[in-house]
Amino acid sequence: MGGKKQRREKLFDANDIRLLMLSALETRPAHGYELIKAIEDRSGGEYAPSPGIIYPNLTLMEEMGYIDAFDHAGGKKAYRLTAQGAAFLQENRETLARAAGRLHALAVLANNRAIPEIERAINNFRTALNMRLSKENLSAETLHAIIDSLDRTAKEIERS
Repeated sequence: MGGKKQRREKLFDANDIRLLMLSALETRPAHGYELIKAIEDRSGGEYAPSPGIIYPNLTLMEEMGYIDAFDHAGGKKAYRLTAQGAAFLQENRETLARAAGRLHALAVLANNRAIPEIERAINNFRTALNMRLSKENLSAETLHAIIDSLDRTAKEIERS
């Protein structure tokens, strides 16, 4: 699971995350957790920025004058977009659109991967591969056969 998260983190740099946060605040004020959920929802659950990314960026954007903090119901600190933040967002609409497009692609992936037949096939594939790779002393011939099969299948999927 850690590998997947690392690849996802690289999809979005700090500026992308800030723009996605500002975009969410353009709709309505929110606190940090709500911003995490807003981004996660846009990705179909495939990507959720960590609190370690969100909260330092909230502090930075507040210092930059892009957002204002205020006490929200329940004593939680919430944030709202400032005119300066709205201007920055407007100036960076193309970058935001690219980041939002990557989130949308992740949502499409999540939806398609949730198709029952796809889930079944992926699980069957994973089980067969894990069962075979759990055997000790695999011969070079067996390893090459598995690698060739994986490469051939990947190519067939890419070209489908």
